[in-house]
Amino acid sequence: MSVYTPITPDQLREWLKSYSIGQLQALQGIASGITNTNYFVSTTHGRYVLTLFEVLKQHELPFYVNLLAHLAHHGIAVAAPIANLRDEYIDELGGKPTCMVTCLPGDVAEDPTPEQCEAVGAMLAEMHLAAQTYPARMANPRGPEWWNRTAPQIYPHMNSADAAQLRAEVQFQTKHRFTHLPSGVIHADLFRDNVLMNGQKIGGFIDFYYACNDVLIYDVAITLNDWCSLPDGDIDATKARALLSGYQSIRPFTPDEHEAWHVMLRAAALRFWVSRLYDFYKPQAGELTYTKDPAYFQRIISQHANRQPDQLWL
Repeated sequence: MSVYTPITPDQLREWLKSYSIGQLQALQGIASGITNTNYFVSTTHGRYVLTLFEVLKQHELPFYVNLLAHLAHHGIAVAAPIANLRDEYIDELGGKPTCMVTCLPGDVAEDPTPEQCEAVGAMLAEMHLAAQTYPARMANPRGPEWWNRTAPQIYPHMNSADAAQLRAEVQFQTKHRFTHLPSGVIHADLFRDNVLMNGQKIGGFIDFYYACNDVLIYDVAITLNDWCSLPDGDIDATKARALLSGYQSIRPFTPDEHEAWHVMLRAAALRFWVSRLYDFYKPQAGELTYTKDPAYFQRIISQHANRQPDQLWL
């Protein structure tokens, strides 16, 4: 959510004439994140988030924007899209496709409690169930095919030991396929900075622009790897049990999911190790940018690789 496309207050005032959300009071760029341009927009009617899409094209956006509307309709706490006066969720500003969504209450939990982890797990399961009736489909753009194609572009930039570890992890994942596991729409990026907490309760899930169809426990693994991780890449067992307890109170794992869980934790870490390496060595230019540490997920993979089956918090 860096600012790659600057927007002036005058530009936005003119653009807002196509909406019924009041007069502009404040415009603030959001520097965290790495993919899209985002602004907080305050008007006389309330506070919103404006996203300008730097990679996704206008014809690609209906899957994501209509998913937000679908989930909001089913009671999931998400940033609901705002339609313009032409009854369109997707608009254009600064030469980029855009979407305006509600600004949800709450703050990012930098050091979440077990109770917050449990709440996130439960709502993630509720989101998975609510999305079962969403008719559109989107293949995962950053699944195994992507990391197999992207990793070779990174090896030349890495030291020999790190490159060898990355090669070994990519090869490890090629030995496993999980098309038989329960699947559906997943968030695919439910890190702490994509959840707003109101105390111990969920204020809302945000930033669905990596959402896709994939294995459901892959989404759980992505979430756990961030919400329950320690600085050395290990996992806080109390938080992990809480998150998984919350999730399975709504949608219990199947026996096949139990068996695949260890490998899926490593797959979830691999996806973000590769993407952060790529962003680190091939950064996108922007006015306000924030590049995340690739070694964070390297440490998580190392810890998972040494974990025994009875240490998976299930």
